[in-house]
Amino acid sequence: MESLEFEKAIRYPFNRLKGMLNVLWLFVPIFGWLALVGYVVRIVNEFIDGKFEELPTIKFIDDMKLGFMMFLKMIPFILVYVVLISGIGMISETLSGIIALFTAIFAIPMLNMNFMRKQTVGSYFELGILKAVTENLGDYIIMMLKGIALTIIFTIMAIFLVGIPAQMFTKNIFIADFYRRYVKG
Repeated sequence: MESLEFEKAIRYPFNRLKGMLNVLWLFVPIFGWLALVGYVVRIVNEFIDGKFEELPTIKFIDDMKLGFMMFLKMIPFILVYVVLISGIGMISETLSGIIALFTAIFAIPMLNMNFMRKQTVGSYFELGILKAVTENLGDYIIMMLKGIALTIIFTIMAIFLVGIPAQMFTKNIFIADFYRRYVKG
């Protein structure tokens, strides 16, 4: 399966400029934030399905409900992760830092994709999907580097304000593409 082209990722948020205005929901505390979480979950699922054409239309109430449910479902994973990292930190702060960094780079992005795809509490604990990372480590590292490059480009564009929504809506594009190619099947 072909990987997503870098140029297509850069163009994605600009294919429907009106959609970038959805980032303004950030200014509506709680309800707007939850709607954006649900909206991003829908966008990520479109990425996983190989739909990189344009930002979808926000469905405020539906996206807010989805965002709320996703927030509730991620709490168990966050608690387990914090307890494990804190417990290891009690033994060795250095080891805790190394494990936190390693999981932030190699595990959490894929577990997040799995969670957004399946939308279940248990999907955060399906560690078997990390096999896709270990079996395709070179491609994974290239994907992460592309994501960093995209973030840098959109950060520079943030000077002109268009980079802020572009960053929000495309930060997971390469991770979702990797998930689509190696996990979804």
